[in-house]
Amino acid sequence: MGDIDIVNLVSHLLIYMVVLLLAISCHEAGHAWVSYKNGDDTAFMLGRVTLNPVAHTDPIGTLLIPMISFVFGAMGGAVASIPLIGWGKPTPVNPRKWTNYKVGNVTVSVAGVAANLILLIIGFVAARIMMTQGIGVGDFFGQSSNPIAIFVGYMMTLNLSLFVFNLLPFPPLDGSKILQTFLPQSAEPIFTLFEQYGFLILMGLIYIGVLNIVITPFFYGLIYLLRL
Repeated sequence: MGDIDIVNLVSHLLIYMVVLLLAISCHEAGHAWVSYKNGDDTAFMLGRVTLNPVAHTDPIGTLLIPMISFVFGAMGGAVASIPLIGWGKPTPVNPRKWTNYKVGNVTVSVAGVAANLILLIIGFVAARIMMTQGIGVGDFFGQSSNPIAIFVGYMMTLNLSLFVFNLLPFPPLDGSKILQTFLPQSAEPIFTLFEQYGFLILMGLIYIGVLNIVITPFFYGLIYLLRL
């Protein structure tokens, strides 16, 4: 496990999982709340307009896979890396209940990533405040044992990853639903076909590392802004 001891690994993992549960809960609650505001009470009636992680946690996608990915990343010496494979329990919506389909589809889809963007901004502001007290940029990204710095670091990088990741135009990600809203009716059969294989394509891109290439520039952009 290289330079990573068990205590360090477990502490990072616990903090990571807390941030992940917060990020996913806010993301899914955002979908549910905005869908309710658009006239659809499906998620509301199922108790999904809440930040309680129990309502949004998928045992496999939210817990098992992220934990395994994190541990394997740590064993490879990348304890501060952010596994992208992970998801919450899908928020049920009924588009037929929206007062305006196009407005509902766009706003409900954007709501999840907007929640992650808000958390990212909160983390960024917290980081800048901490930097006035002697905390270095590297301390947020694996160079410190300070639990608050670790928490803030994951708050930024995880929510940045979820923000960019979910805007990609691959089903079942939010970006695909936004794209679908603006496609002409003639493109609907092609999109439907693409939707059938979107998840497999997405998993393939994750496996070969394409998504890391997409997200890395945003990560360096975050570091640049922190150093300004």
